[in-house]
Amino acid sequence: MGIPGFEPTFLVGLEAIREEHGPRLAALGGRRLIRFAIVRFVEDGDWFADCPVVLDFDGIQVEICHWKLDELSIGWNAIDTTAAISDWEWFELTPAWSSVDERLEPFVGQELREVALLEWRPSSLDMADGTLAVEFVFDTGRFHIANALDENSIDLGDPHPEFVRHPLGRGAQPV
Repeated sequence: MGIPGFEPTFLVGLEAIREEHGPRLAALGGRRLIRFAIVRFVEDGDWFADCPVVLDFDGIQVEICHWKLDELSIGWNAIDTTAAISDWEWFELTPAWSSVDERLEPFVGQELREVALLEWRPSSLDMADGTLAVEFVFDTGRFHIANALDENSIDLGDPHPEFVRHPLGRGAQPV
């Protein structure tokens, strides 16, 4: 994608993500979201949801990117959002890092209370069964970054009822 520092390691499934990233995600609790970055096209301002969502919690940067139907990469302190995105000469639009997003802006400066993994478990047959989202909970609300069928989505508020919530942290139980 031409993003300096982005070398995704895509994992599949709750246990793989929880084992690899659960403790570090849980440790973000108590930190403030000080900034975020997403990729937008310079020409029209549209969000390019295929690229990672970068969240900075008091100097610890988490980088979330969904791919294909069920793959999730979580990176740590690797992406340089001040560097230009390169190798896009073949495309008619120019991607660039942006700190503008009406969904995320209200959470900047807020202290993170909890992180959870959300596992899609629908009551009927669904090809997205088992996909994961990462939820961030603040006193003023919550958002989660989910798989929108081969790209990221950012959703506000309580998750859909067919998500099973798996809080991260000591003694956390699924909800």
